[in-house]
Amino acid sequence: MTHISGGRFRRGSKALRRASALVALALALGVLGLGYSALVPAGNTAAADSVDADTIAHGKDLYDRSCISCHGANLQGVDGKGPSLIGAGQANTYFQLATGRMPAKANTAEMPRSIPFFSDEKDIDAIAAYVQSIGGGAQLPGSFDISNADVAKGAELYRLNCASCHNFTGKGGALSQGKFAPPLDQATNAEMYAAMLAGPENMPTFSEAQLTPSEKLDIIKYVRASTDSVSPGGYDLGGFGPAPEGLIAFLVGMGVIVSITLWSGSRS
Repeated sequence: MTHISGGRFRRGSKALRRASALVALALALGVLGLGYSALVPAGNTAAADSVDADTIAHGKDLYDRSCISCHGANLQGVDGKGPSLIGAGQANTYFQLATGRMPAKANTAEMPRSIPFFSDEKDIDAIAAYVQSIGGGAQLPGSFDISNADVAKGAELYRLNCASCHNFTGKGGALSQGKFAPPLDQATNAEMYAAMLAGPENMPTFSEAQLTPSEKLDIIKYVRASTDSVSPGGYDLGGFGPAPEGLIAFLVGMGVIVSITLWSGSRS
């Protein structure tokens, strides 16, 4: 009798341990889920919930007329014509359309800035909303107010994250294999924010874990200040930085020295 009771006790203890392990696993998964939802940026939602159905329908109509031949009926892309837009998001779509890079004029290593095919901003927003509703991805915030942004902090962040490609004054520069970082003087606040979110062409993406929304606005304010203001040092030779400006100074200086030497020799 004692043996039977002991066996039942052992079986009950084993079942209790299994139940405890399942409860612990469920709690761990719940904590991980809460942590993930807290850390993932809110802009990377899969659906454009804040956009009305009429705007998305209008965007689909424009997409079917202007984009479907290269990007496919379901945003899956077309081999040899255009990449998939699944995950491209509203931010990337807005950037490509607002800067006139899409629809593409030619299949080149780098899509240059051009006159936008869609002149109405509402059409661009509608297509971006449709792409977001189907494929998800990064979304732009509702405001790009930089009046309270910190230009000094933006200068430091720009130096660390952007200057190696776009130059210290936002003039852009050449990259490898025929690619280039474009100048930033024509970019709007929304376009710069969208580029940081989406990472178009060769540009890396900057999530909220890398650059917070306020830090992105700090960078934009610095770019505005560096591209819109007159150089305090006089003529800046295009603002391409110390290397080309030093070369110009060297060539001009050497030319003056050689001219003076030749003139002195002819006088002798």
